[in-house]
Amino acid sequence: MSHYPEREPAEAYTVVLPHHPRPIVMIGAGGIVKDAHLPAYRKAGFTVWGIVNRTAAKAQALADEFGIPNVYTSLSDAVAAAPADAVYDLALMPEQYPAVLDQLPDGAAVLIQKPFGQNLAEAQVLLDICHRKGLVAAVNTQLRFAPYVAAARKLIAEGAIGELYDMEIRVATETPWEIFPHVLGMERLELNMHSVHYMDLVRSFLGDPDGVSVATVRHPAKPQVSNTRSTIIMRYRDRPLRVTISTNHDHGFGGEFEEAFVKWEGTKGAIRAQLGLMLDYPRGGPDALAIAYTDKPELGWEPVEFQGSWFPDAFIGSMSALQRFVEGSVPELPTSVDDVIHTMAVVEAGYESQEREGIALATKENTQ
Repeated sequence: MSHYPEREPAEAYTVVLPHHPRPIVMIGAGGIVKDAHLPAYRKAGFTVWGIVNRTAAKAQALADEFGIPNVYTSLSDAVAAAPADAVYDLALMPEQYPAVLDQLPDGAAVLIQKPFGQNLAEAQVLLDICHRKGLVAAVNTQLRFAPYVAAARKLIAEGAIGELYDMEIRVATETPWEIFPHVLGMERLELNMHSVHYMDLVRSFLGDPDGVSVATVRHPAKPQVSNTRSTIIMRYRDRPLRVTISTNHDHGFGGEFEEAFVKWEGTKGAIRAQLGLMLDYPRGGPDALAIAYTDKPELGWEPVEFQGSWFPDAFIGSMSALQRFVEGSVPELPTSVDDVIHTMAVVEAGYESQEREGIALATKENTQ
């Protein structure tokens, strides 16, 4: 049988806690820190040694809520006082990453919030800094570790649905961009801030595509927001695979026909995961995971058990993967910056595709 990456997932994708958890220094105090990072670490029993934010009141409020003993407004002060084995969790905007990474101790472990830069050139700068400083650096591509994804990954690796021939991701919801004021006015939005999750997820199963085709557009009545709807085709020409991602953040027509799912189809069956986080956003809807077997059509879709959700549990997985690699309990770090630079290459190819791709019709009028 040919080598299929989805049949040999990295050991770090098994959601297991590190044997010897390291103290965490949280850099940033925004909404994602409050809603996901810190709840995840509390649930996992990780020690958050300190938090750094330029606005002291925001950092102190989170420190009070989550029992963090050390609060800093200066990163250099935090680094000087932090334990030697601290893991730095960076959750700021990408334009702040170079200055922050340069201040970390050489050889430190760091988890970097996605996206890994706003474009491929920025990502390469960040990668060069990580290499120069010898950082053990991972990107928080946490959807790879969402509980329903972990369960699906295990089933697919075991051959439960046979040879994978189709992977489809579809999101049709209304995203209230006004709750993310930092994205208003951005030149690029949907691919690098949202669909990067899905392109990265595909890569984590299937490896790098050999080509990408994208149409990504804005809403005519939302001039303050750039592209919000995308159709993405990731091509794997050496396999009979269809891989599509369809996102529509402008589905403002009520919840009846909202969709948010990942579906894997194989020669023996199919698996469908519902991404409850994306439904009725930001309130969320139910998660679900189901499997259907080709040779048991009478059973229909059967539920698959899993525990937890994307927020906060996936953040436990991404931090655990980094810490397990640092302690040597897993042999590779699948979310390393050296891997995720390839996700950024997919994003960049997507924007390039939007600008120049499309075959003109070979009509008589066009050929004269």
